[in-house]
Amino acid sequence: MEYENIIYPVVVFPEQCIFPSTYINLTITDELMLRAVREAVDGGMRKVVLAFVTEPEESLLGAKPELMDVAVIAEIKQYVKGNRGIERALMQTISRVSVESWQTEDDEVIGAKILPFETTRKKGFTEIAERAVRMEILDTFKNYIREVATDNQPVYQEIYRKSLEEIVDRLSMVIPMDRETTISILDEHDLETRAKILDTEIETMIAVFGYRDDFKSSVQRDVENAHKEKFLRMQLNTIMEMLDETNDKNDYETRLQKLDASDEIKDAIREEIDRLESIPSSSSEERVSRDYIETLLSLPWNAKTEDHYDVDKVKKQLDKDHYGLEKVKERIIEFIAVRSLNGGAEAPIICLVGPPGTGKTSIARSVATAINKKYVRIGLGGVRDEAEIRGHRRTYIGAMPGRIIKALKEAKVSNPLILLDEIDKVGADYKGDASASLLEVLDPEQNKTFSDHYVELPVDLSEVLFICTANTTDTIDGPLLDRMEIIDLSGYTENEKYHIGKDYLISKQLEKNGLTKKDLSINSKALKDIISYYTRESGVRELDRTISKVCRKAALKRIKDEGKMTVTSKNLEDILGVRKYTNQKANKKADVGIVRGLAWTQVGGDTLEIEVNIMPGDGELIITGQLGDVMKESARIALSYVRSISSRDSEFFAKNDIHIHVPEGAVPKDGPSAGVTMTTALYSAIEGIKVDPKVAMTGEVTLRGNVLAIGGLKEKLLAAKMAGIKKVFVPEENIPEVSEIEDEIKEGLEIIYVSDVKTILEGALIR
Repeated sequence: MEYENIIYPVVVFPEQCIFPSTYINLTITDELMLRAVREAVDGGMRKVVLAFVTEPEESLLGAKPELMDVAVIAEIKQYVKGNRGIERALMQTISRVSVESWQTEDDEVIGAKILPFETTRKKGFTEIAERAVRMEILDTFKNYIREVATDNQPVYQEIYRKSLEEIVDRLSMVIPMDRETTISILDEHDLETRAKILDTEIETMIAVFGYRDDFKSSVQRDVENAHKEKFLRMQLNTIMEMLDETNDKNDYETRLQKLDASDEIKDAIREEIDRLESIPSSSSEERVSRDYIETLLSLPWNAKTEDHYDVDKVKKQLDKDHYGLEKVKERIIEFIAVRSLNGGAEAPIICLVGPPGTGKTSIARSVATAINKKYVRIGLGGVRDEAEIRGHRRTYIGAMPGRIIKALKEAKVSNPLILLDEIDKVGADYKGDASASLLEVLDPEQNKTFSDHYVELPVDLSEVLFICTANTTDTIDGPLLDRMEIIDLSGYTENEKYHIGKDYLISKQLEKNGLTKKDLSINSKALKDIISYYTRESGVRELDRTISKVCRKAALKRIKDEGKMTVTSKNLEDILGVRKYTNQKANKKADVGIVRGLAWTQVGGDTLEIEVNIMPGDGELIITGQLGDVMKESARIALSYVRSISSRDSEFFAKNDIHIHVPEGAVPKDGPSAGVTMTTALYSAIEGIKVDPKVAMTGEVTLRGNVLAIGGLKEKLLAAKMAGIKKVFVPEENIPEVSEIEDEIKEGLEIIYVSDVKTILEGALIR
C-alpha cells in the first residue's frame, strides 16, 4: 500500500496500544479525536493513523506526550451518532506504518505523513521454521485457554488458519502484558523475534496462574484475619480522604483570602467552595467543580501593571523596531498621547490593516514594551465557534473558558495588551458566530462586564488595550468593523525594504544562523537585486526568508572552512538560483489597442496590460483573461460609452467582433478600477489611434464617462514607477490620498488628475 504525499488524520491513544488484524469499536471522547474521524469520513479516504504514547505516565502529569515512530493505520468501517450526541466509529486495523513526520496545530498532533513498516525475516527463518513457530504458539495459546482463560476459545478458532504475523498481532491484543512488552512487539521488525516475545509472555502467564489454586487456599485461610484489618484500613482511608478534602478547602480558603477581587467575586467563589464539600469525591462533578474554582482563583481580577504612557519612549521603541511607516507611527503615538490624558477610558480599538509581512504584529509588541504592558497574542485565524471566544458552558466534563479569559490568566494582570491577530479570518458556523462574540469584547460600553460562559461572573476588560490586525477589511463583519479605528499599513517601497534589510534583517538572520559579519557580507547592489528579482510582496517576510537562505549557504561554507562568503550582484544567481521575478516594463513603442492599467494585489501594486482587437464578425464582445464579474461589467460599460462617442457608425459595430484580453489568463483578476483602461484601449482600437507607451491609468468609468475614485493608490503608483511609466492618470477624487503619499514614490511621475475620461483620451492617445 502506498502512502506517499498523503497526510492522514491522527487518533492518539494515550494509554493502550492497538495491533493490526483486529476490529476496535471506538467511542469518541474528545474534540481532536472527533476532528480526525470526521476529516477521514468527509474526505472519502476513511483511513486514520492510530498513534501511541511512549510514556503515558508523563502525559498524565501534564507533560507534552511523545509519540512512537511506529503507528497503525486503520479503516473506518462504520461511523454513527448514538444517543445524547455520543459518536462511535468501528475501525479495522490494517497494518503497521512508520511515521515520517507529524503535523501539529497549537502543540496538538493532528496529522501524520507515513511510510510502509517493513516486517523482516532472518535468513535462517525459512518457511518450515515459520510453520513450526506458528504451531508452537497455537499450542501454547491452547494451553493458556485450558489453564487460564477458557473464554478465549472463540479467539483460537478465529486465528487457527491465520498466518504467523496475524496470529502474533491478534494474540498481542488478547494476552494481558505490561506496556514495555507490548511496545517491544509492536515496534519489532523481525517476525521471529516478535513470536519469541509473545510465546515467552504466554508461557509466563501459564506459569503464574499455575500457582493460583495454592494462592487461593492461602488467601481463604487468612480471610477471617484479613477482614478485620481490611475494615480498619477502609475506615482509615475514608478518614484520610476527609482530611484531604478539608486540606483542599483550607487551601482554597487561604488563596481566597489573598485574592485581590471585589466582595461579590469572593462571595461567588466561596459559595462554590462550600458546594464542593457536598459533592462526593467519586463523582465526575467533583472534578468539574475543582477546575472551576482553580480558574476563578487564578484570574487576575484586580492585579495590574503600572502603565507608562511616555510618547517619546513609544516613538523611540517604534523607530528602533521598524523602519519607515511614519504615518502609522504618528497615529500610534497620537493614540498613546490620548490614553495618557484620559487614563485609557473608552479608547478606540486600533486595527492595523495591511498585507502580510508589513509589521502589524511586531508593532503591537513594540507598543506593549514601550508602555510597560503585558503582551498576549490571540490568533483568530479560522475561529468559527462562539465558545472559542466566550468559553464553554459548565454542563460537561472538559468545558473550559474562552480565549479572552485564557489570555488574562496568561498575562496574570487585568490590564494587558491583547493582540487579536487575523481578525478578518474570523467566521461563523452552526456552533455560533465568533464575530458576534467579539462585539462585546471590543465595545467599551459593554466590556466592563464581559460575560464568559464558563466563568459566569462579570469580568472587567475596560482596562485591556486591544489591538487588532487584518490583511483586509472586506471580510470583517460590519458591526465589528464599526467598533475599530483602521490604520492602514500599505506596504514598503523598495528603498524602505533596502534599509529594513540592511539595518534589521541581515543582522537578525546572522545571529539566528550562528554567523557574524566576518562570515558573510551582502553588498548594497546585491541586496537591491534580492529585493527586485527574488521577492514580490508588500511586506518583508519573503525578503527575510531569502536572506535566511543566503545565511544558510554561508553557514555551510563556514563549516567546511572555506572562508568568508561575499554576496554581490554577479554571484547572486549562483547562490539563490535564477531570478524568480522580472519587473514589467512599459512598452517600447506606441501601438493600437494596448493600454497599461494599474492594479492592486495582496502583495502590492502591479501593472496590468489590456489588449483590444477588432475583427470581422457579428458584433460580439469577447472577454478573456479569467476576469471577474466586476471587470466584465466594466468592459461592457466601457464599450457602451465608446460607442456613444465614436465616429464609427452602427454598421461597423454590427459587422465586427471586439475582443478584450488581459494577459496572464491563468491568474484570476477582478476589481472596480480597470474601467478607464478598457475605455482607452477600446477607443484606440475602434478609432485606430495609437496609445502613448509611457502612460498608465487607473479609475472606474460610468456610462456618462465620469471617472470614479479607486483604492490602493500608493501601491499602484509604486508599480508604475517600477515599470518605467512617466505619466499616470488618477481620478480627481483621489487628490487627498495622493497628497499623503511619500515624495519618494511620486518623484519622476507626472500625475494627472481627471474627472472625465475624455481628458484621458486626449492625453494618452497619439493623434
